[in-house]
Amino acid sequence: MRYFPVLLTLFFARVAAKDYNDNEKVPLYVNKVGPYANPHETYHYYQLPVCRPEKVVHKSLSLGQILEGDRMAESLYEIHFQHEKEKTPLCGKKKLSAEEVKQLVEAVEENYYFEFIIDDLPIRGYLGRLDEEGIFPHEHKVYLFTHHHFVIQFNGFNVISARIDVSQVPPLRLDTKMGDVDVEFTYSVSWEMTRQEYKDRHGEGDGFFSKKTMEIHWLSVINSTLLVFLLVGFVALILVSVVKRDLTQYNNEEDRKDEMLIDNGWKTVNTDVFRFPQNANLFCAIQGVGCQLLTIVVTILIIGSFNLINVHRHGLINTLAVAFYALTSGIAGYISASLYRKLNGDSWIWNINLTSALFAVPVFLVWAVSNSLSWAYQSTQALPYTTVIIIFLIWLLVGYPLTVVGGIMGKNFGGRYDAPCRTRNIPRELPLLPWYHSSGAFALVGGFLPFSAISVELYYIFATVWGHETYTLFYILLIVFVILLAVVACVSVALTYFQLAAEDYRWWWRSIIVGGSVGAFVMVYSVFFYFRRSEMSGLLQTTEYFGYVTLVCYAFSLALGTVSFMASHKFVRYIYASVKND
Repeated sequence: MRYFPVLLTLFFARVAAKDYNDNEKVPLYVNKVGPYANPHETYHYYQLPVCRPEKVVHKSLSLGQILEGDRMAESLYEIHFQHEKEKTPLCGKKKLSAEEVKQLVEAVEENYYFEFIIDDLPIRGYLGRLDEEGIFPHEHKVYLFTHHHFVIQFNGFNVISARIDVSQVPPLRLDTKMGDVDVEFTYSVSWEMTRQEYKDRHGEGDGFFSKKTMEIHWLSVINSTLLVFLLVGFVALILVSVVKRDLTQYNNEEDRKDEMLIDNGWKTVNTDVFRFPQNANLFCAIQGVGCQLLTIVVTILIIGSFNLINVHRHGLINTLAVAFYALTSGIAGYISASLYRKLNGDSWIWNINLTSALFAVPVFLVWAVSNSLSWAYQSTQALPYTTVIIIFLIWLLVGYPLTVVGGIMGKNFGGRYDAPCRTRNIPRELPLLPWYHSSGAFALVGGFLPFSAISVELYYIFATVWGHETYTLFYILLIVFVILLAVVACVSVALTYFQLAAEDYRWWWRSIIVGGSVGAFVMVYSVFFYFRRSEMSGLLQTTEYFGYVTLVCYAFSLALGTVSFMASHKFVRYIYASVKND
């Protein structure tokens, strides 16, 4: 039982407010540094030649913070609650060698910023300043900020926000041609009272990273909502007008005497439309994993929208994602096995293993490449071996067993597939169709319309994850996500109708392709964002960006392909259950 608090610390960061007594020490931890343009290329702060304790002591971190690349360590800063401090030496005179000066110069030239943590609040600042003056002669001046002034806001006995001011003391000019140089790092502290309450702070109050306004988000939501209304109206027109007309014709006894009326249209493929798809094992695994991913996303968005847990805390979303992925594995197993039984599958072990590995294996492969490169660069993005073991044990002892249990329950409780129409033994010969009835054309339309509904909001998400924006409006994300699901479902139903009307009954896999193609559009957008909307560069940042973006797009394809199939399946069962069969 003595290890139980340690496990809680590992999974969830402290959420209760910390009350400080007057003049009580407020611990400040140094965390990481890195080039501003590459937000995921981070290194430990003490890898720089700065003031450090004789013995570096690291803070215990949650799983999400470790995945975020945090490596907090105790600092030499002495900060006490409501106790102001004038200019104070941090570690006295520090002698920098020529090699250390060169290291600092290169860091400033690459626009390095640092991150400290005070009362779970990240505070950031630039390491130095680069001035380019004149043309002939051209002067390249590098300055190092040697003084940090901490401005801390408080309310009652709680720390509300903090920021660093580096402009109070003139910076020190550095040059690679210098030999050894003596540097004195100093700091000062001032306190300000604020009316902001502790529950309203988001952990991004240092002003270093910007926030987007609510008005911009609402514009994108309104634009997406209008698109949904148009699509829903379009699908409603199909269901109410076209399909109703077809059903009237097919069910009219007098018209049915005229065989010419049933020689074309979706009624003619009624004996093939419920023919089970090929590669049923993979098909069912996609449905299972897609439902699991949808459950995770919706749960996190609901938690963030209603503030059930403060998901704005540093690294908490990563923790929730890992925990929910393990705990929802049973959903994937159950959905996959249940559908596999309906499709008369018999390779149950292969189905369970495929379902468990369909998303986990790509994640492992991308992580292995990215982590190996981070380890070679000595970046904090490289996970410690203890964290790797913990994540593997979570999957091995929780995720995989729950997939097996869910698979067994799905196999035992899933019934046979009850099709509204009888399927004949010999497949109907497919007609020759024009190019716009091909899978590629359907994927283009099926992917573009849902992508256009989220394209504006997608920029904010990319700018937050792969940039330095601060995104806190989870309820807008929830609204946009619901809109996305509605658009995918409507487009899938419409395209499935057009496909069946052309007497092409191969709609099972086609419906997954229609919804899953949204992931391809997101991938194209990610390439555009990297080259035209960001300043990221370098092998480490590029590998991590495209590796994890590919995973996200893959998850998009699985989840939205599942939604697309479910909508088409519901529609197809409805129209064929409503028509009289011979």
